[in-house]
Parts: sequence; structure tokens; C-alpha cells
Amino acid sequence: MLSIKALIVEDNAFMATVLSDLLQQDNEPISVLGIAKTGKEALHLIASKKPNVVFLDIELPDMTGFELLQQIKQINFQTIFTTSHSHYAIKAFRFNALDYLVKPINETELKEAIQRIGNPIFKSNVSLALQNLEAKAVDEQQLVLPTQIGTLRFALKQITHIEGERNYSYIHLTNGSKELSSKNLAYFEEILIDKLFFRSHRSYLLNRSHIETLKDDHFVLKNGFEIPISRRKKLEAYNWFH
Repeated sequence: MLSIKALIVEDNAFMATVLSDLLQQDNEPISVLGIAKTGKEALHLIASKKPNVVFLDIELPDMTGFELLQQIKQINFQTIFTTSHSHYAIKAFRFNALDYLVKPINETELKEAIQRIGNPIFKSNVSLALQNLEAKAVDEQQLVLPTQIGTLRFALKQITHIEGERNYSYIHLTNGSKELSSKNLAYFEEILIDKLFFRSHRSYLLNRSHIETLKDDHFVLKNGFEIPISRRKKLEAYNWFH
């Protein structure tokens, strides 16, 4: 592995020191260039120190981690986000397939993150995440799914529904094709439930944009496909659709 020049962006002095110590006691060739406590300070250090990896706290005193990245014209470093069990942040990381660590940072998980440094997929996913933040409509956002051979990317408007089958899911697309994902339906429900998707049945999650009508016990999609509604979901489905 090439020499790693790391910058830590963390407003909690204790957390920053712990992370710095963990990085420098690792066997990998890592040098910590500095610690920034605010977004403004981080922007200055990124420009002057030119790190190749930034451990970025998602919530800083003066801005969010995403707002910081939006101010950088060309991101020439890999970003590993850090968060203190923020459910909202973790959903965003998963939706965009971003690299992240939950504080307090686990040493094993940190070592695994270090092994991923240099993977160009994570850098491109950060750029896509910033595009998603700037998207004018939710259905223009792109869902990113890591696979063993790379990543799959779908604009939400391309997805008609997702069908769960045990620990796997089929992503059904507007062109009539479907893609198999190793993620289960609960995973997709968590990251898509606030993006016009609804789980009508234990096996189905559907996109509101592709619904033609609601029948008594099923939705009819614009392509004619029928999605069942479980008995316990009937009232919730009615309220959601109307």
C-alpha cells in the first residue's frame, strides 16, 4: 500500500486524539497531517496539506461534512465519514454507498476501512452523493449498490418496485429488466422509505411515481403489474397514496 497522508476533521478533541493514535499505531504507512475542528479549518488544511484520505465528521460546528465537500471544486482525496450513531447520516451513507465509521471507532472496522483506501469507487460515490444532494427532484437521485465486481447505479425514477426473496432482492426497472441484489428488502425499505417508496407487503416495496391506481387489496402500476397489499397495511397504504 502506498503511503497514506490522512487529515482528521473532528470537533471532539478526545475523539480526534483517539483516532489519530489508532492510525499511527497501525502497521500501515499512515501519517496524520493534522486535525481540523471546524469545516473552515478543514478547507484550509485540505488545500495546503493535500491529504489523500480525510476522516470527516458528518456534523461540524459550522457546517455538515457534505456542505464542506460541496465547497471543494475537485475532490482529490478519499473520504471516510464518521458519525455518532446518526440514523439520518447512516441512511445517507448507505443510499450513496459511502465509506463510514460509527463512533466510538472500532479498531477492527478502522483497519478494514484503511484496507479500502485507494479504491476509486468510493471517491466517485462521493461525487455522486453530492449530485444527489443537488438534485431538484427525489426521483432524479441515484441509488448506489455495491457489488462484488463494482457498483450498480439506478436513478430512482428507473425503479418501479423491489421484490424481496429471502435474503436477496430483485430491483425491477422501467425497461422491463430486473437486477439481483444481495441486500434484503428491509435494507431497501430503510433507505428508500422517505423517497416516495412504500412497503405494501412483506415481499414488495414500490415506487409511488409508477402507480396507476389503488385497488382494494393491491396497487396497479403503470406497466400493468399488480403489487399486493397485506391486510395489516391496507389503511396505511390508503393514507400514503392519498
